[in-house]
Amino acid sequence: MNRYQNIKELRNENQFVGTMGTKYYSTVYYPEIGAHESDIYIESEFGDRLDSLAYQFYGDVTLYWIISCRNPNKINFGSLFLNPGSQLAIPVNISGIISSYNQLNVF
Repeated sequence: MNRYQNIKELRNENQFVGTMGTKYYSTVYYPEIGAHESDIYIESEFGDRLDSLAYQFYGDVTLYWIISCRNPNKINFGSLFLNPGSQLAIPVNISGIISSYNQLNVF
């Protein structure tokens, strides 16, 4: 799933900021993902990364953001790497999460 495929592409029209016509994307919003009884709990090991966990549980490395959003206090923002020994919740029912993401980013 390419989560940026429906994000609006914009061009800079402000002559006082950056280069005129530079392409950028509008802000992306992520849903809050609460605890669910079907969540799987794991303890991260040395070398674990969000993308590899996403592939292991979802078969898609691009869905790493779901694990990140579900564990905001245990994952360093902007990093795919995990601290060994962190207990993480892995959401199982992701169709509703993806739907929420799509609804938040409709333009």
